Amino acid sequence: MDRDSLALLSKDELIDLLLAQEVRLGELERRLGLNSTNSGKPPSSDGLNKPPSGKDKRRRTRSLREKSGRQPGGQKGHKGETLRQVADPDAIIDHYPASCPDCGSALTADMATGHGARQVFDLPEPVPLAVTEHRAHRCRCDRCGREAKGCFPEAVRAPVQYGARLTAMVVYLAHYHFVPEDRLATLLKDLIGVGLVPATIARMGRSQAQRLQGFVEAIRELVKSAPVKHMDETGFRIRGKTQWLHIASSALLTFYRVSPRRGSLLDGVGGIVVHDHWKPYFTMQGVPHALCNAHHLRECKALIEIEKEAWAAKMQRLLSRAC
Repeated sequence: MDRDSLALLSKDELIDLLLAQEVRLGELERRLGLNSTNSGKPPSSDGLNKPPSGKDKRRRTRSLREKSGRQPGGQKGHKGETLRQVADPDAIIDHYPASCPDCGSALTADMATGHGARQVFDLPEPVPLAVTEHRAHRCRCDRCGREAKGCFPEAVRAPVQYGARLTAMVVYLAHYHFVPEDRLATLLKDLIGVGLVPATIARMGRSQAQRLQGFVEAIRELVKSAPVKHMDETGFRIRGKTQWLHIASSALLTFYRVSPRRGSLLDGVGGIVVHDHWKPYFTMQGVPHALCNAHHLRECKALIEIEKEAWAAKMQRLLSRAC
């Protein structure tokens, strides 16, 4: 509104305008204060506004958990992972003194009276891959003269191929630990002397994905029919294009699927659906909805830090203790 228009307003109209502007300004300030720690915004949206890290600087993130009063570290009754000696080591190396420290006489193993023991746990020396040759023999029947041929195992399909154990390790490192294919090829070459190329690594992943297709479909149906399931989605890049990784999880199982559309929701879902109150989830028909308390805790944090609402801290404690 320009100056001339303002001059035509009455006192009450000016007051109403100022109040409206104050509300709008407060809303803009609230939005500027939102980030991934106090709202449903993803961490990627923080951009260069992430708080600095360092010993004397404000922490990037703060836990919403309350202090338990316990000392840090393992608690009483917790089974630790302390390294302990074993009764039957794989190798024993004996060390004997060469000579008597008093008279200088030579000492031998036959003169031993006891020993102390220390054990070193380490990886064995890398060895070349074990090569197993499968031979499908032909046999001629002495009675009728017909020749029969033995069958190779179902998994042995080529004159030369890598085995199941190596394939399992490659798929595990690539698809669970997300080691890039180029780096994984270098890692395998350096550690066990196997010269895999990235194309072979990718082919191993595809072949295992095909084998597991029925298993994946079974997980999808079990999660869809679970009494309670949690649903969420996150964006990521595949071949330079934005895609969406959707998950649906029960207490024991998680079903993953990739779609070019964020709003591509799983169909045929029954039972309670827990989500972050993203609007498209409410379009799912015939299911009760429950809202994610992790997001409620973040929103309470925003109300505490930005709006200075005292009740939000009490609600935050209530939700945490109820859980």
